[in-house]
Amino acid sequence: MHLLTAAPTTAAKPTVLTNVVLALFRVLVGVSFAFHGCSTLFGKPVAPHGALPAVGAWPSWWAGMIELVAGAAVALGLGTRIAALLCSGAMAYAFLTVHLKHGILPIKNGGEPAVLFCWSFFLIAIIGPGPYSLDALIGRYRRGSAD
Repeated sequence: MHLLTAAPTTAAKPTVLTNVVLALFRVLVGVSFAFHGCSTLFGKPVAPHGALPAVGAWPSWWAGMIELVAGAAVALGLGTRIAALLCSGAMAYAFLTVHLKHGILPIKNGGEPAVLFCWSFFLIAIIGPGPYSLDALIGRYRRGSAD
């Protein structure tokens, strides 16, 4: 039986380890992104690349808000798929409008963080938050089971 042509008979059920790793990945990516937002908007924990943006300034203030709010939502696992998709789109926009004009390769144009965040958030949007998230907790509460 060839690996590329074999059709799986049943879907593999995620293990506890898989769920823990997904939760850690989601939290670390979300918190890292939220820190970018804090830096952009408030200059904390580190100063941004330039001056702090004025409230409502396009695109830096809006990018900072997406990074802070949606990054925190992903870390908490709250509205995860939508928040992660918004984060992914924001990083795709950043790569296309800021980095691509300096070359196509992310290692050359300084876009490696944008690419990694973009695809990490896209993965989270597709896979979902996993069972260790507020989304899952809310879902269990709505179904009436407290397990």
